[in-house]
Amino acid sequence: MEAYFEYLREMLIKFFSDLGRFLYKWWVSPWEDVPGNFVSYGSIFDQHVADFQFLGWLFFILFFIFFVALIGAIGFGLFLLIRKYVRFVKKELDKDELRRQVERLNYELYSAIQERDKILNLKTAYMGIKPQEGSEEANVIEEVSSRFPKLISVDHAYKDKNTQIVFKEGLSLEELCNSLRNYSASKLHLYYTIDQVRQLFAGIATSKLIILEGISGTGKTSLANALGKFFSYDSAIIPVQPSWKDRSELLGYYNEFTKKFNESEFLKALYVTTYRKDLNVICLDEMNLARIEYYFAEFLSVMEMVEKDKWVIDLIPNTEKGDPIHLQDGKLLIPQNVVFFGTANNDDSTFTISDKVYDRAISLFFDDKGRPFDAADQEPITIPYSQLEFLFNEAKKQNQISENMLDKFEQLDNFVIKHFKLAFGNRILKQLETFVPVYVGCGGTEVDAFDFIFTNKILKKFESLNIAFLKDELKELEAFLDKLYGKNQFKMALAKIENMLKIG
Repeated sequence: MEAYFEYLREMLIKFFSDLGRFLYKWWVSPWEDVPGNFVSYGSIFDQHVADFQFLGWLFFILFFIFFVALIGAIGFGLFLLIRKYVRFVKKELDKDELRRQVERLNYELYSAIQERDKILNLKTAYMGIKPQEGSEEANVIEEVSSRFPKLISVDHAYKDKNTQIVFKEGLSLEELCNSLRNYSASKLHLYYTIDQVRQLFAGIATSKLIILEGISGTGKTSLANALGKFFSYDSAIIPVQPSWKDRSELLGYYNEFTKKFNESEFLKALYVTTYRKDLNVICLDEMNLARIEYYFAEFLSVMEMVEKDKWVIDLIPNTEKGDPIHLQDGKLLIPQNVVFFGTANNDDSTFTISDKVYDRAISLFFDDKGRPFDAADQEPITIPYSQLEFLFNEAKKQNQISENMLDKFEQLDNFVIKHFKLAFGNRILKQLETFVPVYVGCGGTEVDAFDFIFTNKILKKFESLNIAFLKDELKELEAFLDKLYGKNQFKMALAKIENMLKIG
């Protein structure tokens, strides 16, 4: 037994001795030569200092200052890195703490909802009353238990409501434009030119996305609001947040913890349109505070489909009992009577709107406040969206684009390809087939309609080019437009070109 303890003592002494030598060599030994190194530096200095003379001392001092500054910079850099690392770690810890708090609040919210369900059930059971289907109490219980309380509340609100609207006899697109302009001026004190109103209705006929852009305070959001009031149903104004990065910010998301869908106001406004028969406007206010092609990407893709029955948005994998009536297999069909507006300020606080978005939308530019004018008093009107579609289709039949204008536009296309390496895509040509006839039906001219499309679809792409090296080509384009369409006929395009030449 004594032999074992002697073995254990010697083994432990040997182990800790080796460990001590290892740590000594790792931490202390590397520094043993440092004092000797400084002595060596001094010996080298003593050996040469007598022969330095003036320039030698000057360079010695400069080198010494530089060397000390270098060591200081390295030390300061290490300090900044360590501080940044410490802040990063602290930030991550704060995020973890915030995440834990959110989870706790979600759990408390879930518990509160469950408790409210129990209280409602206990009350009805105690009173011996079973809520009648369709009663307010039954609706409250259904909303609480549903995965979509906001959408279920819409179902209840429209359950017994008559949404049918009769056609307004004798209405024309030109009369509709004048009525909206007069209504905005007489009732809302908002003043728009007749060209802007024509562009608006032609744009609605052409695309489900209308972008109202320009400087702040020129009536962009007000126009979307006025259009809704004119058709007797207020537009839904949805403020876009800079943090929006994907569709969940726009539509909401399903919470696996609470087993409920966190519905957004945008989703509720979109669901309301499934019940209504008139034109409905949903406006994304300051839509370029975030990247549109991120959070609105699904809508941009869906609305490209020719088959309207495929304009569906996936919300959840499947539908359960108690889900909203118009939700089929977890999908929501985008109705044809909805049009999306987006306002955009062009300043340093916003993102540039990409060509992908511009190509699919109709963009109206506002660069000045409206000029007051005397307008006839005009009341709101109520017409079904089907009548608006009928007017658009009639305009397309009656105001087909002339072959002469199509031939000129093809020549313009060839000129732009040759001098600027840009082409009119098939999407633009398809939009022309609707925009031009409807614009003419609104009381405008073919030339002005082509001018609008060329300016907003083609010249807008010139902003990505180096205008400073294309001044001669732009001047040639001005001359070509005057030659092709007549002197100063393409007013919007010529004004845009002149502005580019000034900036370039």
